[in-house]
Amino acid sequence: MTMRIEGCEIHKPYSIEEEEEEEEQEGEEEEEDGSIEMKLYKKKVLLEFRSKLEDAILGNLLFSPSQNGSGSESTLEGNSLGISLWGVPLLPSEGHHGTDTVLMKFLIAKDFKVSEAFEMLRKTLIWRKEFKIDGVLEEKLVSHLQDAHISNLCGTDRDGRPLLYSFFGAFKDKELYKKTFGTEDKREEFVRWRIQMVEKAIQQLSFKPGGVDSIISIADMKDSPCSKSMKELRGVCNQVICVLQDFYPEIVWRYVYVNVPLWFYTYHTVFCKIIDPRNRKKIIFSRATKVTKTLTKSIAPEQIPVQYGGLRMENDDEFSPENEVLEMIVKAGAIESIRIPIEEPGVTVVWDVTVVGWDVTYREEFIPDDDCSYNILIQKDKKMEASVRNSFYISEPGMILLTIDNASFKKKKVFYRFKTKPTLPVYILLQ
Repeated sequence: MTMRIEGCEIHKPYSIEEEEEEEEQEGEEEEEDGSIEMKLYKKKVLLEFRSKLEDAILGNLLFSPSQNGSGSESTLEGNSLGISLWGVPLLPSEGHHGTDTVLMKFLIAKDFKVSEAFEMLRKTLIWRKEFKIDGVLEEKLVSHLQDAHISNLCGTDRDGRPLLYSFFGAFKDKELYKKTFGTEDKREEFVRWRIQMVEKAIQQLSFKPGGVDSIISIADMKDSPCSKSMKELRGVCNQVICVLQDFYPEIVWRYVYVNVPLWFYTYHTVFCKIIDPRNRKKIIFSRATKVTKTLTKSIAPEQIPVQYGGLRMENDDEFSPENEVLEMIVKAGAIESIRIPIEEPGVTVVWDVTVVGWDVTYREEFIPDDDCSYNILIQKDKKMEASVRNSFYISEPGMILLTIDNASFKKKKVFYRFKTKPTLPVYILLQ
């Protein structure tokens, strides 16, 4: 249920609007029949893949040249009976809940061609052995980049997928750039570090049926050096993408590039040649003015960092998941208000507000219930250019009024949350 105040809907729980298409009954039945046939086909192919893998592991033939007909010698030796991938045992007969999920990723990557999926899995296991991936999580890599905050895991999307952020603006510093990419060894270390970050994200995945089994990669291109001056960075990024494509199938659900400069589109046209069509469809670009709108399509506002127009602050425990994020729509050319009524004095009200696309004027004030009391201006009118957090101590019953003036020609979506907490007045604390 929603409430309408001054022509706008407020205190409405935030959710994604589901897009539904009306179809004829006959068309729906055909689609349902096709879906059933596809499910049966996928199940049949999965069983074939399971059988092929089971025979290869039990016969210790997983890394035998005869499995792919290449005649090349494998670098792996010994018993493959207890082999696993991403913490999931690969022997189907063990009955692990995640085995089928992992195998399906390889089948999807190879359009359900069992032989090709098997070969991709075999090569993945060989690469992980050669790359010594089992010990990568404990390694201390590119320590000089720790203070530059080049990459971090921060939050999840609405389905629980971990968000892996990368920031390239720091590399406009020529000294840092040379220190990171100046030699072949340094470039190899950077690639290993990027794979380490992916492996850390995978630690958060469950691979249970219906569970979280993929991540979202978000690359911030703000202030990044132009394509001509970042040949080495471009090379290692291409290398990382190829590794993810070849040895981490369907692990990355989306590649989102935000604050994308114009030159990057030209570079991407060339870059796309090394990406297969399936992964190409996963790439999303967002200019600076569209970042919040792009991210909120799949990520809740409370999980988006404030620098991208969200409500998430670093090392912040002010709000908990129980503090619901609400939504308000401000029509073009309209002025709307968020009202937070407070009946009991002696509390502090804390609130967060963000507007998708900004370009609005924002004001905060306290209006007491007593007509003899004065209204208090908390924040005078200002152009809103970032997420807002503020608080106010309530000494008498009244209402916090947050006013948003949308003078633009487009409607604006507002996300906000608030809480109250008991507070002793300052004069009592000073006694």
